[in-house]
Amino acid sequence: MKDPPVTRKVPIMRHSTSVDRREFLQFLAGSPYVASLGGVAAFIQQRAFAQNTQETSDVIADPGNALDVFDFEEAARRKIQPAHWAYMASGVDDDATLRANREGFKHVQLRPRRLRDATKVDMRVELFGAVYDSPIFLCPVGGQKCVHPDRELAVAQAAKARGTMQMLSTTASATVEEVNKALGRPVWYQLYAPSSWEVCEKILRRVEAAGCSIVALTVDNTTGRFYETYFRTRPKDLRPCAACHEDKGEPGPTLKDRPIYDGINMTGVRQQNPAMDWTFVDRLRKFWQGKLIIKGMDTREDARLCVEHGLDGLLVSNHGGRSTETSRATIEALPEIVAEVGSRIPVFVDGGFRRGTDVFEALALGAKAVGIGRPYIWGLGAFGQAGVERVLEILQGELKLVMGNCGTRTVAEVTRDYVATPDWKI
Repeated sequence: MKDPPVTRKVPIMRHSTSVDRREFLQFLAGSPYVASLGGVAAFIQQRAFAQNTQETSDVIADPGNALDVFDFEEAARRKIQPAHWAYMASGVDDDATLRANREGFKHVQLRPRRLRDATKVDMRVELFGAVYDSPIFLCPVGGQKCVHPDRELAVAQAAKARGTMQMLSTTASATVEEVNKALGRPVWYQLYAPSSWEVCEKILRRVEAAGCSIVALTVDNTTGRFYETYFRTRPKDLRPCAACHEDKGEPGPTLKDRPIYDGINMTGVRQQNPAMDWTFVDRLRKFWQGKLIIKGMDTREDARLCVEHGLDGLLVSNHGGRSTETSRATIEALPEIVAEVGSRIPVFVDGGFRRGTDVFEALALGAKAVGIGRPYIWGLGAFGQAGVERVLEILQGELKLVMGNCGTRTVAEVTRDYVATPDWKI
């Protein structure tokens, strides 16, 4: 007699406490696959994890009710168009790098020092001559109009309210002039270098005229990327998208949606230059008189070249798991880069940061400041400016707590002595 066929069963939670349920839901919320199925609530309903979806989803209706940044994810998912959500929630290929960015923090341990006065914790940092209220900054995210009608302007107003640095994407939905006005100070400008040097010069002249003095050249996505999860999970009928994008072919962002290209002839010009190399960087370094950093480095070899070619800083980034499927977390790449450059140039980092403890660990491993992306976009999509402000408030509050509990009163005091990485060979 043959054995009966083995069937895969979906595990069912029984007798779970409210804490267990919350932790499990947060685990689900971090999965791009769950998000692509319609979010935690839809996932639970489809797979009978609970009899009452409303009880387990706990979707916040007010930003003030959020206890952590994960609380904004489902609230945003319910308001953002499905195609836009599928794009934002996914990575590339198998999403291994997307997951690795979060899993990397499991291999960093805190080494707190006790009995130190924590009544005055100062999170302020100075970055290229400007002082910010914390080392947490807002990463460039393009096309924020697809998330909320107030787009990058709402983000700028929230950044101003929380004393935060904002980095603006080349593919922003708002102009650099508008965003600088809303922010009350110049943004750091993220540059996708086009294939035409003439167009590149025109963009940089406009950015300079707007008052920006810091440019971050993105180098980790010059040849494109494969959004497998997005293609599998986006709505099959994309005709409604064409009404917004006015595209006769495959619906998607057009140059009309990117105001930085207004008045520039983009005929035959690629928005990103696949031929970009260190010779191009040298040319850019010579042309741009402000601070120039490179975004997208994750090896000591390239970090060394950044110093040799006169860069003013570098940002350790894998595009939030949306560039090359390296399967390596930025928090794990950070130490070798810091060790290579030493104190010669500042090192920044982004990728998977969701907690104040995550930020503390990156600072301890040598980062000067830490960027967040998806969390503030969740806040924007759910509640506009108020949502972004609350996301920043939560993360800044968590960082202040961990700094106090670990015995560090200033960001400068957060050093390598406060973390252990027994699983890493560094």
